[in-house]
Amino acid sequence: MEERCVLIIEDDPHIVDILKFNFIKEGYNVLVATDGAAGLSLALEENPDLILLDVMLPKMDGFEVCRKIREKSSTPIIMLTAREEEVDKVLGLELGADDYITKPFSIRELTARVKANLRRMSIDSTQTPQNPANTIVSGDLVINIERYEVQKRGKVIDITLREFELLKFLAQQPDKIFSRENLLENVWGYEYYGDVRTVDVTVRRLREKIEDDAGMPRYIVTKRGVGYYFNKAQ
Repeated sequence: MEERCVLIIEDDPHIVDILKFNFIKEGYNVLVATDGAAGLSLALEENPDLILLDVMLPKMDGFEVCRKIREKSSTPIIMLTAREEEVDKVLGLELGADDYITKPFSIRELTARVKANLRRMSIDSTQTPQNPANTIVSGDLVINIERYEVQKRGKVIDITLREFELLKFLAQQPDKIFSRENLLENVWGYEYYGDVRTVDVTVRRLREKIEDDAGMPRYIVTKRGVGYYFNKAQ
């Protein structure tokens, strides 16, 4: 099996040592950057399989690093933050992070999230559609499963891998309602330990891209008190 590479972008030497020790022990190749600028360079040059990204960094903060990585790469990003403010957690997800975990964190929990994201990426990269022209068409939306591409009225939409996976999962089971916990388990790939707002932020970001009016969605619909579903009736 090919050795997986994890890039740690973190300026606290104690946290770096703990993370590096544990991930090497788990069999990962580990790269480390202690400031945002160096982390961005490593992320783009070395193309790691997953990035652990601190928010508070010298030279370039984690939000800006995340934004710049997302302009060129869909590598899974888990943000590490000591902040408790809701706006900071949401901002990371809005910029394209796949997940966040708040310090102090459990190494066991973080390792589980890393494994889940890497497992999901492996499934996505090796999955071969049975139908070469495997598409889902609903209204003016076309979801191409093979090409990981979404078009609206013939125009390709700029969409992250996580957003695509969420849309694909819901669209393949139209009108079936899924709770946030169900979606975290099936799309994110693990039983979630923390905040289910990760799903809400990803849904909101996706609606802004595929809906004519994100405030009155036609495709991804909320069932109040239950969860979300894909509306096939357009």
